[in-house]
Amino acid sequence: MWFVAFFVETTHLDAVLSSSDRLSKRKPAPRQFYRSGPNHRQLLGGVVPDFQTIRQWFDFPSIEIGKWVTKVEQERAAGHFYDALSDLVLILAGRALATEQQIVLGQQLVSLRGTLGLQYGTGGRPGVSAHYAPLQRTFALAKNAGPGSIAHEWFHAFDHYMASHAFDGLAEMNPNVFASSLWLENEMRPHGLNALLDACFQAIMLSDDGETPSELCKASVKADRALGVHYYSKPEEMAARCFEAFVQDAFVRNQFLVKGTLQTDEARLGLYPSGEHRMHINTAFAAYFQALSAALLRSVQLG
Repeated sequence: MWFVAFFVETTHLDAVLSSSDRLSKRKPAPRQFYRSGPNHRQLLGGVVPDFQTIRQWFDFPSIEIGKWVTKVEQERAAGHFYDALSDLVLILAGRALATEQQIVLGQQLVSLRGTLGLQYGTGGRPGVSAHYAPLQRTFALAKNAGPGSIAHEWFHAFDHYMASHAFDGLAEMNPNVFASSLWLENEMRPHGLNALLDACFQAIMLSDDGETPSELCKASVKADRALGVHYYSKPEEMAARCFEAFVQDAFVRNQFLVKGTLQTDEARLGLYPSGEHRMHINTAFAAYFQALSAALLRSVQLG
């Protein structure tokens, strides 16, 4: 069967006290992440994925693992990363793929043609579970709090990458800028794929009339005002949250890849799209990434 549903394991810090051993804690019990999707590991011919395998398979230029990540934790995390990133490839393509197609899209899209680095458990920023660093072109996940943030941070990387590919010369003046931010006041370079990306940003930020802010924008501005910050209403943050929703609603489910767009406090505050607006955004993302995936496969004669 192409799809299998199971719980995948990672570690957490909650120790369990048994009734017969109340004075000492057991080793950390595995934390479970729901996943429903194909068995990607058979593509490796029985090889258990480690981070070196991930680096080669997806053509990451670098993968850095924190010194506090144990060998056992590395082994578990590598399996989760491999499954999550492989699931992401299928979600972007919108269909099942042959092995060669899966490899091409993993290297062309996931690592953004070998330009995106990965960090896991390296410490990063205090109190931040995951982040993307534009100048270093790396996305990082904390060891314990990071799982579930891959989709959000990957889209930041993609959004940043597209700033220099969809807009003429503007990214060179500000290397930290994102395409979603440039979109607010600039025209994209004429191209069929850029027109589809433009439709994604319009679906996210504007209402159906194409003129007034979307409900997501309004809720994001309201949250920022209440907190006295400028964060939720940033175009790149709204776009990344909408991409999370698109991934969570996809035909492959993976809580290590994404979670929290439906039942969290942020979702209840309207900081993720919902209802018809969510469906409209999902449709726009699907049209764009399926067309982009098909174009990349045609470029290497695998379409």
